[in-house]
Amino acid sequence: MAGNDEEPWPQFAPPPGRGIRGGRQTREEANRARREQRISSHVERHRARGDHPPRGRDRGLSREEIIAAAIAVADAEGPDAISMRRIARDLRAGAMSLYWHVASKEELIDLMLDTLEAEIMVAEPTGDWQADLREMAHRQRAGLLRHPWVMEYAAGRPPSGPNDVRNLERMLGMVAGTGVSPRMMIDMLMTVVTYVMGAVLREVQEKGQERDQAEREAAMSGAELEAEHERFVSWLAAADNYPNVQRMVQAKVDPDAPETRDERFEFGLDCLLDGIAAQLPG
Repeated sequence: MAGNDEEPWPQFAPPPGRGIRGGRQTREEANRARREQRISSHVERHRARGDHPPRGRDRGLSREEIIAAAIAVADAEGPDAISMRRIARDLRAGAMSLYWHVASKEELIDLMLDTLEAEIMVAEPTGDWQADLREMAHRQRAGLLRHPWVMEYAAGRPPSGPNDVRNLERMLGMVAGTGVSPRMMIDMLMTVVTYVMGAVLREVQEKGQERDQAEREAAMSGAELEAEHERFVSWLAAADNYPNVQRMVQAKVDPDAPETRDERFEFGLDCLLDGIAAQLPG
């Protein structure tokens, strides 16, 4: 398979009128796509004649450097902040020079996703499908927590590149020996992937809430914080309609406690893998 990595990847082209994530394009997005197509076609004609990128603001730019800069932007501000002009500005290069290395924003997104697939890199199957899926889940969780924006592109797309399809091949190899149909093999994998994405989304939301709460509390005095706490405790003590909630609070159980995130993830993964095992042929 490694030999095919040098071949141009068959890039997925969204249908006309649709953005890369499948939604309807805005007028601005459509205009940008047409502009990118014109520039890309212009560069391609020069490349076909054997021309080289113009010297000056290119300064020896590489595709890897462009991808790394785009990932940094997406990590900091989300994928909507990515544009060829923005990446060129961050790299102190001319916008035109990027098109000698990447044909469009859509191709750049694919390259970013495939680069991050290499970062996760699913391990080779060991023959123990539960242990393999557990390891895969942990690797994916760690990768998505570093780059949560990737979840916006996780569904409804073909493999983004050689690293992506290699990971898929290894994932299928993890469950190939269970004796189930190809359909159920995919269902097993997607069940685990969906659980990981849901767990990561919850963790990202919890961290956002923590930041918001810290900002609110920073603007309050100690007396105000104490009064707010007492108000909640007093309300709960009188709320006889919620005995189970009272019991949880009295036991000092925080469902979003940061220190329990790994434990909560592992508990859910245990339940999930046990449930999949129960569905396998005897």
